[in-house]
This record gives sequence, structure tokens and C-alpha cells, in this order.
Amino acid sequence: MTRTISRQELHSKIAARQPVVLVEALPESHYIERHLPGALNIPHDRTRELAPGLLPDKEAEIVTYCASATCRNSHIAADTLRAIGYTNVGVYAEGKQDWIEAGLPVETGRAEAA
Repeated sequence: MTRTISRQELHSKIAARQPVVLVEALPESHYIERHLPGALNIPHDRTRELAPGLLPDKEAEIVTYCASATCRNSHIAADTLRAIGYTNVGVYAEGKQDWIEAGLPVETGRAEAA
């Protein structure tokens, strides 16, 4: 079963600068338009391919999210991450829509290269 994380819990972790890796599981065009602060873009259908290079620590806390509560991409990405050995994966099931409707900050554009 997928562990879920609420908006309040996720916002608290980000505000407290706790180590959590956010993964947007939508196509790049949606990520560029708006994404949660500091999130990486790993589309759900490319998780197996991209995760090893972008998420080297398989024990890090990772939270996947997508567009809204009806979007399943975040669950698919989380399941794939667990299947390939990531041990601390959760889903922010309400997604970007919930975050934005709560008036919380988002970023735009591509992520800068690490």
C-alpha cells in the first residue's frame, strides 16, 4: 500500500528544510508551467530510466505528486520507485492542484542542472 502525505505535512517538511525529495510525475511541459519548490521532474513513464541518475540515494525520503487527486501518475511513479529498490517513498495524492489552491508557492521553468 502506498504511504500518503498530506499537504500540511509536506509543507511543514519543506518549511523546516527537512530532507525530502519532491518528484513531479507529469510530463515536462506540465512541470515547466508550474511545479512545487525544488521538485525534480521524472515523468511516471520514465521513472525506471531516470530515477537511478537523479535519485542516487535509495534510502532518501521521496514524495511523488502529480496534477490532482484524480491523477494516478504519482502512484505509478511511487510503485516503480519501490520496485527498483527505493525504500522511503510516499505520495502527495492531492497533488499540484491542492497545493496551488491553498495559495502555496510554485516555481516555473526547467530545473537547473546539478
